[in-house]
Amino acid sequence: MAWSTRQLADLTGLTVKAIRHYHEIGLLDVPERAANGYKQYKISHLIRLLQIKRLRDLGVPLSQVAAMGRADEEPDEAIRVLDAELEATIERLNRVRAELAVILRHRAPMHVPTEFAPISRKLSDANQSLFLVYSTVFSEEGMEEFRQIIAASDDTDDEFDVLPPDADDATVDRIAERILPMVRRMREEHPWSNDPVADSPRGTELANSTLAHAVVEFYNPAQLRVLQRLNVLLEQATDTDDDTR
Repeated sequence: MAWSTRQLADLTGLTVKAIRHYHEIGLLDVPERAANGYKQYKISHLIRLLQIKRLRDLGVPLSQVAAMGRADEEPDEAIRVLDAELEATIERLNRVRAELAVILRHRAPMHVPTEFAPISRKLSDANQSLFLVYSTVFSEEGMEEFRQIIAASDDTDDEFDVLPPDADDATVDRIAERILPMVRRMREEHPWSNDPVADSPRGTELANSTLAHAVVEFYNPAQLRVLQRLNVLLEQATDTDDDTR
């Protein structure tokens, strides 16, 4: 009994293209040809294709099928490796499902880090983008610290978020002075915020450079002036504290 490529494909539920590909990568021996030039597949080819199909159904990548051996071998180690990979995949999918549930519950944009889903509706587009950058350069512990800071913050910086790019100096100074107490309190209650990239998995140099570029990109000229003024006020406050000790 011999089958053509099309007949073998029908028997196994595979495609002709898949069978030809298995020949190309060495998973399936090429059969002899009949006088008319057509391939003549035998029972051994059918069995091998069914073995390959079974392994693929179990999640074995094509690159590892050959390593799994034939039916008379015992690929215990390969099976254990595959099982570990599937376990990791299941854990990842469960984690993704949990994150999607949080996103749905808070109707948050999918690109916003899950930690900020509960407050995402009140975040400006610039802050959403900034927080996404933060999630890249902050450590996991840092992101949790930052989440706590944001969760406990008030509406002091709302005026900062809507500040027009051509705001005058008086407005810039006033907003910086309003934000100053909040920042000082944050630094006292969350020492991490004094150097948030000290434990960055990306390294401090790359993290600082990334944050600097992000701030310049997402804040307008007046907002940048507020931040510059705020830094001056913080330095002055620190000097005053040192003098009184």
